[in-house]
Amino acid sequence: MDFPPWMQRAIQARLDEVSALIEHDTELSRVRGETDEAFEALFAGKDVEQTPEYAEWENRYIVSKGIENEQLYMQGLRDGIQLTVFLLGQSMLEESNTKAHQSTNANP
Repeated sequence: MDFPPWMQRAIQARLDEVSALIEHDTELSRVRGETDEAFEALFAGKDVEQTPEYAEWENRYIVSKGIENEQLYMQGLRDGIQLTVFLLGQSMLEESNTKAHQSTNANP
């Protein structure tokens, strides 16, 4: 199922907004700072992939990406739930209005 272009633009705008918020997250900034420090230490060694600094950098990088992905996922989940609740509410409202309209037309 393809979404209409206006909905695709709205979803992309929301993703951009959430991504920008995550970029300024304090926990993620701290972890990225630690990742950068570990990365700088990484290049002090000669055989980069065999050094403990590389393992440290790799671990911190994986953690920072995990935090970022978790935040994106959770925000997407919250947005999806809000959208579902709204759409269900609209559907139920329309159904209720239709039944009320049918009842008034059936009883003159």
